[in-house]
Amino acid sequence: MKKVLSALCIIIGMSASAQELILYKQVDTTELYLEIHKPKKMKKEQAYPAMVFFFGGGWNGGSRSQFRPHAEYFTKKGVVCFLADYRVKKVHGTDPFTSLSDAKSAIRFVRAHAEDYQIDTARIIASGGSAGGHLAAATALALGYDDPKEDLNISCQPNALVVFNGVVDNGPGGYGYERIGDQYHQFSPLHNIRKGAPPTLLMLGTNDHLIPVTMHEYYKMVMDKVGSQCVLKIYEGGKHGFFNYNAKDKTFFKSTIYDTQVFLESIGFIEETNIITEN
Repeated sequence: MKKVLSALCIIIGMSASAQELILYKQVDTTELYLEIHKPKKMKKEQAYPAMVFFFGGGWNGGSRSQFRPHAEYFTKKGVVCFLADYRVKKVHGTDPFTSLSDAKSAIRFVRAHAEDYQIDTARIIASGGSAGGHLAAATALALGYDDPKEDLNISCQPNALVVFNGVVDNGPGGYGYERIGDQYHQFSPLHNIRKGAPPTLLMLGTNDHLIPVTMHEYYKMVMDKVGSQCVLKIYEGGKHGFFNYNAKDKTFFKSTIYDTQVFLESIGFIEETNIITEN
């Protein structure tokens, strides 16, 4: 493992436009899109890892643009990145269960169209922050909430998870229980960890006002118990959303990008490369 923290090519002038925008789901008049960012000079006949990002916002709001800086970076590491829309309360009047149904649809779409986008179906990564982190983990672990109109023979389960301050506990005492209720038994990732859970990277700041460090520590303990790989990274002083791209202070953005890359290298999803950090 090359842990050279001296070449993280952070894109300062992030492009505001995607390489491609594709409709992955339509419900009545609501259209949901995947914003696709591809590596340059993709080789024909080669399959690439894919990373699907879900924005945060408490299942109430948010924008797929949140993870555009991350997508711009990881395309340079040979990853095809997808920024996913999903239905939220403020825009669509929907509940968290609908958000999860859409997230599962997004992963299923990527897997179903793997050949079109040169995706290696053994290297699909789900990622997200806060409620988007929940959705990423829940596509792998939560029971049900599939769209019955889709081909359920196509798996919606990703092969790895990268979770930024994810609300992974929705049970009593966890995040969102007042909206989830007794469905937490099926909906909460923490309560559905089982043997075969995909390798997972959890990242959390110590000053997160919504998610206690103990929640993620317990999640890792349960993952260890079932024999699934779980890497927990704690960032001193990090607040909720600490990982987001910030033009004035890129410290946490850089460190979480670095840790994500090291994790993906460690599980063989991307090639080991030197990491360069701008001053």
